[in-house]
Amino acid sequence: MALRVARQLLAVGDQQHAGVGVDVELLTVEDVLRAWSALPDAWFRKEDTEDWVRDPSDPTGLHGGVHAPQLSTDPAFLSAHLPIWASMLDQPVGSVEDRFIAVAGRHVAEIRWEGLGWPEVPEPGLYADFKHAEVSVLFNAATRELDERRDEHTVLVHVRRRNGDGYEERHATWLAEQVGQTVIGPPQLS
Repeated sequence: MALRVARQLLAVGDQQHAGVGVDVELLTVEDVLRAWSALPDAWFRKEDTEDWVRDPSDPTGLHGGVHAPQLSTDPAFLSAHLPIWASMLDQPVGSVEDRFIAVAGRHVAEIRWEGLGWPEVPEPGLYADFKHAEVSVLFNAATRELDERRDEHTVLVHVRRRNGDGYEERHATWLAEQVGQTVIGPPQLS
C-alpha cells in the first residue's frame, strides 16, 4: 500500500527531472547476495563506525563503498562484515523500485524520489516548488534517519519549509488529499 500511495503522490508532481534512490540494511549473507543479484549496479557499504576505528585503512573498501561487480560474494567475507547496506542513487523513476522492494521487504530501507516539482495551487496559497519536492517510503522505520525500527511502512512528502506559518502542514495536507489520504504524523524536519 505504501508504494501505491507514493506512486500516486509522484503523479501529482512534475517528474521531468525526477530520479529515485534506494537504501537497505542487509542483515544476512543471503540478504546481501539477493541484493547483489537483484541490484547489479548497487553500492555496498558498512555503517559501523567502530569498525572504522578498529581498521582505518579499510582493506575491504566497505567504508567508502564497493560497487556490486567488485563486491566479494564469498560467504565468509560477507559474514564477517554484516550488516551491510546497499544503495543506488539517481536512477530513472520506475527502473529499480520493484526489484528493490523484492530485496527490502522486511528490512529497514528507504525509496526516495527526488527532483520532483509540486504544482502551484493558488487557493490554499501553495507555491510551485522544484527544489524541495520529494516523496519517500520508509520500510520498517519511523524516521528519515532509519534509526527507529517499526514493523510498518511510512510515506513522507517533502515540501518547502517556511517560517512557522503552517505552510508545511498545509502543503502536506493538500498533497495527501490529492491521493485520498490524510497526514498522520508530525513534520520531520531535517
